[in-house]
Amino acid sequence: MTDLFSMIDEAARAIAAKWPVRPRVGIILGTGLGNFAEQISADAKIPYHEIPHFPQSTAVGHKGQLVCGTLGGVPVVAMQGRFHLYEGYPAWQAALPVRVMRQLGIDLFVVSNASGGLNPRYRSGDIMVMDDHINLMGQNPLVGTHDERLGPMFPDMSAPYDKALIEQALEIARRENFAAHQGTYVALMGPNYETRAEYRFLRTIGGDAVGMSTVPEVIAAAQMGLRVLALSTITNMCLPDALRGSTGEEVVQLAKLAETKLSKIVRGIVAQEFGKST
Repeated sequence: MTDLFSMIDEAARAIAAKWPVRPRVGIILGTGLGNFAEQISADAKIPYHEIPHFPQSTAVGHKGQLVCGTLGGVPVVAMQGRFHLYEGYPAWQAALPVRVMRQLGIDLFVVSNASGGLNPRYRSGDIMVMDDHINLMGQNPLVGTHDERLGPMFPDMSAPYDKALIEQALEIARRENFAAHQGTYVALMGPNYETRAEYRFLRTIGGDAVGMSTVPEVIAAAQMGLRVLALSTITNMCLPDALRGSTGEEVVQLAKLAETKLSKIVRGIVAQEFGKST
């Protein structure tokens, strides 16, 4: 790996050359939320292949471009599609975009994903606001030679998800009358879905939902001191004694059904944090 900070700076400069605005919010539009980009008043849409050092998004339902513009008057930068470890990318590269967004100037990082429900109280289509995670990916984006410009070598992870943002998200869901839970996300590398025994194990160790993303980006965000809100759409229920098969296409379709709920939370959070109507 070449100098990471130089890669971050070069990517940020390339984006700023096309969109010379400081964003306040960085958003990763995960599975099922890609169409949220249409709600952004876009000034620029930059394909990933035009951004130095950005890998390509190959996952189902991930478009692969950076949308730069405003949401209710608030400057935002949003990723339509993310990078996963199961695509062959190392954790530091999966986390590269959030570092670039921080270099552009964001204060708030919002990330979404689709996940399998481990908690029997959940239902497909519910939203889980992540308040903690368990990293079982076997990788960490901070591994390597430390550069103090990126943050501390040993960042505190006791509360990587902002408590005030969690409460705001849950309140928006209550106000809009849809189910939203607060829970722990377990991250595995994938890309296969888990066995019944694995689902039992993940529930036993405290998992409420399981997925294949988000944690590398959140660890990098925590190192850089960003406020983080993470929203997980429960697509398929992963109850080992009543398990049915899952496919990537089905997960994408189920996630899309919850897009309106996620959109209301994201728009509400941006409005509350930056004092503008969305």
